Amino acid sequence: MTDLSITILPETVADAQQIERLHERTFGPGRFALSAYRLREHVDHRLDLSFTARIGTLLVGSVRQLPICVGETKALMLGPLTVEPPFRSHGIGRMLIEKSLTEAKAKGHRLVLLVGDAPYYTRFGFKLVPRGRASMPGPVDYGRVLVAELEDNAFEGVSGRIRPDWDFARAVI
Repeated sequence: MTDLSITILPETVADAQQIERLHERTFGPGRFALSAYRLREHVDHRLDLSFTARIGTLLVGSVRQLPICVGETKALMLGPLTVEPPFRSHGIGRMLIEKSLTEAKAKGHRLVLLVGDAPYYTRFGFKLVPRGRASMPGPVDYGRVLVAELEDNAFEGVSGRIRPDWDFARAVI
């Protein structure tokens, strides 16, 4: 399995069940207790900034971006990023991240945050959020809270609680 024909496509509403099953397989039920998931409880991810990876018709990866605010500054939260275990180490995660960051920048977004492993994400321009600059709901390892500036110095002067961007809140029925 050295030459995979991978297609990166925008996520659609029709992808939701397949992506949820992928999340179940890769993250398990404990994912709902994570701070990043707490941010997703009332605001949907942006379909125009979320992507799938496919080999033929088989969904093998996904990345999503959620509208958030850090204090009063609008930003995005990247994640979850997931790739089916048999297809890891083939550059699929890299392709998904690069596509999502490129699209975010093209649409005028300045900041993307995530909770993840710095050794993996620094290659995409992410760096550690300085301790005390941002807080998240629930427990989080602040040594894993990272930010990518899509515009020079976009994180300068930004601080506060990380929360959903309520401009994108789901309607309550």
